[in-house]
Amino acid sequence: MHEKVDAIYRAQSRRVYATLVRLLGDFDLAEEAMHDAFAAAVEQWPWAGVPANPRAWLVSTGRFKAIDTLRRRARFDASLAQLAERLGTAAEAPPIVEDEGVVDDRLRLIFTCCHPALPPDAQIALTLREVCGLTTEQIARAFLTTAPTIAQRIVRAKRKIRDARIPYDTPARDELPSRLDAVLRVIYLVFNEGYSASSGDTLTRPDLSNEAIRLARLLIDLLPEPPEPDAMGLLALMLLHESRRAARTSPAGELVLLEEQDRSLWDRKLIAEGTALVERAFSSGRIGPYTLQAAIVAVHAEAPTAAATDWSRVVDLYAVLLRVNPSPVIELNRAVAIAMRDGPAAGLTLIDALLAHGALEEYQPAHAARADLCRRLGRTAEARISYERALTLTRQTPERRFIERRLQSLHLST
Repeated sequence: MHEKVDAIYRAQSRRVYATLVRLLGDFDLAEEAMHDAFAAAVEQWPWAGVPANPRAWLVSTGRFKAIDTLRRRARFDASLAQLAERLGTAAEAPPIVEDEGVVDDRLRLIFTCCHPALPPDAQIALTLREVCGLTTEQIARAFLTTAPTIAQRIVRAKRKIRDARIPYDTPARDELPSRLDAVLRVIYLVFNEGYSASSGDTLTRPDLSNEAIRLARLLIDLLPEPPEPDAMGLLALMLLHESRRAARTSPAGELVLLEEQDRSLWDRKLIAEGTALVERAFSSGRIGPYTLQAAIVAVHAEAPTAAATDWSRVVDLYAVLLRVNPSPVIELNRAVAIAMRDGPAAGLTLIDALLAHGALEEYQPAHAARADLCRRLGRTAEARISYERALTLTRQTPERRFIERRLQSLHLST
């Protein structure tokens, strides 16, 4: 039974939490109520059985647990009595936990966390923590900063929502465009964590990437017609990446690089859907960063082999992407593409310049890419140093094993 509860926790806990936030109107109270509900499930389900709708049961139980908590606290804080009474009256109604049309509670909570009253970085950090359940350490790695910095942003953001009485709701349709950029960025960060987990024993977390795709579909349904092109571009980007999932790891769970993947394992249905969305977004004439990234992934999807990839097209798309969205990470990706088109020495020069600038010093892929180019050039000593540096920055077990195998092969070659 503990395994069943664990599975339901992994699959449903953040959706239960999002609904409790809407019902209770408080992040911390909702978090406490969710954990109380799962604790009750561990006690009751072994003898009562798993309910037909576990999520509805957990939301209802969590809400009653929160009311009990507020009533106990009301003995010491009279201001809580009225809130407990209001929630108690509302609790008599059947819980609403199923999807309500195109707007579900997680999407509603994302829009709350991405309220324009909050600084952009705080919006994203808060959403990743509260909506998606990422740890502060995972979020810090995504932002290339420290966990205490992220924790402070989250605390300040929650205080702002409470003090400003920001409602837990989706904005009106005419307000959606001004909130869209942060929401798209959050959904993509969630997908990235699911597609390439920042730490742990597995390369991917399908629950997160599938959830990001689901939220993107809901968001497009919510937007006025025609949907914002870059929202379609984001969905395309995620579908095209997701199409490779089965080929990205060996049966033993080891990392398989793009150029070594068995392309017959790529999901052609997802590729077709993603490619069609890219074409639709391009036809709008308003091309954003997600659409450009999706176009790059689509070029890879079209190639029957890595060697047959149109690298010139990839480099050109990265050049446009850099103008639209300058970023050292995109510069790194462009350098790798140039290495594939013009040879490893050309790419290595660009990566060395990027590392000398300092922005990617703590970014593991930059050192791994440099190591690979040095290895291809026969500069074994430099390759070893870069692989060792990448190893110190790796927190994911499959990546660690991959780099260790590369180091071992360098050792055998000398």
